Amino acid sequence: MAHEVSFWQSILALLTGISLIILLTVRYRIHAFFALLVACLWVGTFIQLPLVESIRIAKEGFGHIMGSLALLIVLGTTLGMLLEYTHSTRVIANFILSKVGAARSALAMNLSGYIVGMPIFCDSGFIVLNGLNKELAFRSRTSLLVMASSLATGLYAVHCLMPPHPGMAAAVGTLEADFGAVILYGLLIAIPTSYCGYLWSHYAGRKVPLPKITVESATEQPMQAHPSLLAAVLPILVPIVLIALRSFSVGLVASGSIYELLLLTLGMPEFALLVGIVLVFMGNRHMARKAITKLLYEGVEKAAGILVIIGAGGAFGAILSKADLGRHFSENIPIASLGLFFPFLVAAVLKTAQGSSTVAVITAASIVAPLLASLGLESESGKIICVLSLGAGSMMISHANDAYFWVIAKFSGLPMQAMLKVYSVATFFMGMVAIVFVYLLALIIL
Repeated sequence: MAHEVSFWQSILALLTGISLIILLTVRYRIHAFFALLVACLWVGTFIQLPLVESIRIAKEGFGHIMGSLALLIVLGTTLGMLLEYTHSTRVIANFILSKVGAARSALAMNLSGYIVGMPIFCDSGFIVLNGLNKELAFRSRTSLLVMASSLATGLYAVHCLMPPHPGMAAAVGTLEADFGAVILYGLLIAIPTSYCGYLWSHYAGRKVPLPKITVESATEQPMQAHPSLLAAVLPILVPIVLIALRSFSVGLVASGSIYELLLLTLGMPEFALLVGIVLVFMGNRHMARKAITKLLYEGVEKAAGILVIIGAGGAFGAILSKADLGRHFSENIPIASLGLFFPFLVAAVLKTAQGSSTVAVITAASIVAPLLASLGLESESGKIICVLSLGAGSMMISHANDAYFWVIAKFSGLPMQAMLKVYSVATFFMGMVAIVFVYLLALIIL
């Protein structure tokens, strides 16, 4: 850069850039891609970069993040859509219910959300399982508020804490953390986090009176050709196992051996997800060719909308890096004392303010990336902890500006006030539980 960016210029560029994103997405309902793009140009202008230079830097940031994540997001999105179409998610939910029992149907739906939420987005997962959720509420005479919030928090826990969900995948790419390790640790931390959501839903949901809600049978689409339990589970389980073996076999397998080559290939996240897609086809051989073609098209189209947001987040991060935030923060603010809690706080503020967990994590990762050394998180383990801290922050607080909040409310027929008292409060406790366990993990691996 031809000039020095002052401390206050750097801080104001950051604050006004974030405020602009929140204003455009929340107040004017502008797509997050355009909001992030406008913020890029604004921050570039604010720190006195020529417009041509701002656009060049934004393009480089966009291309860098797309190069590392595009294939991953497309394959992950397609796998999720295939699992929805084949009713694999409902097969898993029914199995969990049979083991837990109707008397604990809310816990069954929470567990279902945790497992089903691994490969598919939380809003899609809720829509897929909503019919079953309503039927169970009716059969077990459990409050629909308790049931809906229990299912929603199970889905939400893994959505916010593990790749290949787009926010966490983008954070892994931005911070260059170990993908497999983030998945495994994220899954572990999501267990107590999801259970916390269930406990609050069960406790608070019973105390909130609801208007009379008519619960219809969920059997509107009979599963005439649904997969077996094994066929439903393998496309989720096998990719996770392959990625885990690759991440944790480093140093345990002889370097240059055929076993190392095999693990490095099969455990690549992109290849592992491709294996999951093939397993869906193998377990559902009755699928018509036209249906397969349509689903593959839709998977790519749905991924495109996610990718442009992630790419714009990478562009925003590239512009922010020119504001020299890392040096200014380390020299003027004692952020080192905050450590892993700083990423958590940044993501939590962004999530609460503008509603999207994905946008919150992507933006927060861009802010935190140049500060890793100042936070003491520049090591490989530190980057993992930082990503998980961002995920924990992106949980709190889900309320009326979050699209997922309205998916739960509208599909369940629940009033907003009841949702705020139960589900929104649950997301606050979930974020707090998650960051506590991230801190405990940091004590072990850092």
